[in-house]
Formats: sequence, C-alpha cells, structure tokens
Amino acid sequence: MTMTMQVLDAGQQILAAVPDPSKGGGNPPGWNKLLMVLHWVFLGVTIMAVAGFLIVGGRMALAWRRGEGAEHASGLGVACIACIIIGSASGLVSTLTA
Repeated sequence: MTMTMQVLDAGQQILAAVPDPSKGGGNPPGWNKLLMVLHWVFLGVTIMAVAGFLIVGGRMALAWRRGEGAEHASGLGVACIACIIIGSASGLVSTLTA
C-alpha cells in the first residue's frame, strides 16, 4: 500500500468516526422555553425601538417648530443603529433555531 493510499484510508476512518448531527435526538431539554423567552425579549426590544423612533420624531418636530431641528439627528442615528442590532440578533437566533 502506498503512502497516498494510507493517508486516504486514515482520512476515511476519521470522517466515519464523526457523528452526524442530523441524526441526533433533537433539541436539548428546555429548548422551547428558551425560545419563548427569546421571542418575548425580541418583541419587547422591538416595541422599545419603535417607541424610540416615535420619541425622537416628536422631539424633532417640536425642535423644528422652535428652529432647532438638527440637534436631534444623533438620537435618530442611535435609534437606527439599535434597529440594525435588533435585526442582526433576530437573524442570528432564526439561523440557530432553524
């Protein structure tokens, strides 16, 4: 047997020893409860993000009326960054639970 054949044979034995996760016993105990908590946290954070946009928009409207419209742009930027983080976390959790 040549050296190449020995390496290929050893590689096949290693791959055969790796367990197949698709044939596992399913989710660990308490997984559904964890998903329920994550769902409620996601809903709460989404509501807070929408409220943040509404609050910043209201402040900007009042400031615009007084002639000070640009000061609240940083608050709008923070709200946008928060929504990006929320969306990223949501995608990550969806990928992990699929």
